[in-house]
Amino acid sequence: MKAWAAIALIITWLGVAPVRAVTPDNTLVIAISLNGIISFDPAESFETISNSCLDALYQGLVKSDRTQPTALAADLALSWHEGRDPHSLIFTLDPNAVFASGNPVLADDVVYSLRRAIKLNKTPVFILNELGWRAENIDEQVRKIDEHQLELRWSGNLGSERVLYLLSSPVARVVDSNVLLQHNQADDFGNAWLKTHSAGSGSYQIRHYLPQQALLLESNPYASRPPRLAQVILKDVTDPGVRRLLLLQGDVDIAYDLGADPFSALENQPGVNVNVAEGAKIYYLGFNTQDSSAAFLGHPAFWQAARWLVDYTGIAHRLLKHQYQVQQNFLPRGFEAAARDKPFHLDVEKAKRILAQAGIAAGSRFTLLVANQPPYVEVAQALQDSFAQADIRIDVQVVVESELWTRMRSGRFQAVLTYWGPDYIDPNSNASAFAYNLPGGPNTLAARLGWVTPELSQLTRKASAERDPQLRRELYLQLQQAIRENSPFVVMLQGKRLVAVRNHVLNVRQSIANSMLYFDEIEKEALK
Repeated sequence: MKAWAAIALIITWLGVAPVRAVTPDNTLVIAISLNGIISFDPAESFETISNSCLDALYQGLVKSDRTQPTALAADLALSWHEGRDPHSLIFTLDPNAVFASGNPVLADDVVYSLRRAIKLNKTPVFILNELGWRAENIDEQVRKIDEHQLELRWSGNLGSERVLYLLSSPVARVVDSNVLLQHNQADDFGNAWLKTHSAGSGSYQIRHYLPQQALLLESNPYASRPPRLAQVILKDVTDPGVRRLLLLQGDVDIAYDLGADPFSALENQPGVNVNVAEGAKIYYLGFNTQDSSAAFLGHPAFWQAARWLVDYTGIAHRLLKHQYQVQQNFLPRGFEAAARDKPFHLDVEKAKRILAQAGIAAGSRFTLLVANQPPYVEVAQALQDSFAQADIRIDVQVVVESELWTRMRSGRFQAVLTYWGPDYIDPNSNASAFAYNLPGGPNTLAARLGWVTPELSQLTRKASAERDPQLRRELYLQLQQAIRENSPFVVMLQGKRLVAVRNHVLNVRQSIANSMLYFDEIEKEALK
């Protein structure tokens, strides 16, 4: 009966039932595009919406502190200390932690989860690979001591603090090993099942998921942090205009990604407020250096010219209404060692000279891949206009977000306009994405652009391992300068987090550590 009730509730909010004036008191209803979701498996998820939901579904050993996101806080681990040597940590688990299934969270589950992530070898595994963990050694590196204690070991020069930051990432979340063993198919560690289900100890669990229609989260009765609301419905609404209309009608409580003009228009709308917070997403233009049909995309002179063909200020201030800020470095403001340099601006004549000196033909053309959500199409059109002034033609190809990620990861694109959000609040999260790529290495952003960077990769590892704060800062400033001045990445913007909320929704909080609201904190004031 519960399953049928869940499905009926989803169908109601998909608009099959008659229009309702208010949402249920115990349910948070959100209008958002779900087309970027590929998987809810922590070992595989690497997209904004699914990763943000993992925060409500799972716990890890440690987590980012909600009130001070650059610091770490205990999660499943009550405490930890150095193990047999400086390259090991012993964790003591909370004996009261329980999965949504009712199973206790034990050391076996943590060991299983970390070994599973490494052996599945999905997109986010490169984060844990930094610990020297590979399929052939992970069984020795992660071991159970007793029911509530385990030891983790790693290779290399990483200090324990850096290890903890890596362990705060979504890929290190702990899954219920007993549940996944029941759903194992062809030795996939339950991966196929976990794409659309959950097996965690977070405040919520997935009750039902209809891809590209709706996601229903239901409270975990055993949660150590019980949520204020019993259910959360994320309703897939691809059109930003429809999302706005549903919010104004009271059919949803919250609406995401409305676009610059609609957000501005809502600022004085009765019954609605726009919650604004600093964001950590970096928006960039990336060129596939290995595309044979547009070889100029791999030319450093083209990368340099492209930097002078972006109207950074016009895009951030006029087009996007100050809801984004100009950013030309891969570390966002708010991060340790974030550079503030912004040397580039729109200078068409300078770009023309660079292109001519490099022999890049006038009329050169490339296809730019973008997602079908704000602000990508608007920004792509602005780039079309400014690049055309230097006789460089851009064909904009608009796709759903999940297709963009699939094509980008397989190298089936010429250029892409998209974002990067850090997996954990440490400079290494972004540095290892933008500056690290060695043959046979992980599928980082640099790897997706076909840009091999042996010297920068070595510098990235050196920065990650450096324990002196000032030296570490200097290394990250060097890395940012290198990417800023000579790479196939043109970093353009840093976004703020804007979300439109009905006034009866209380305790709305965001932080740079998560791309969505903290669902478990939200309350609703009953409407008369």
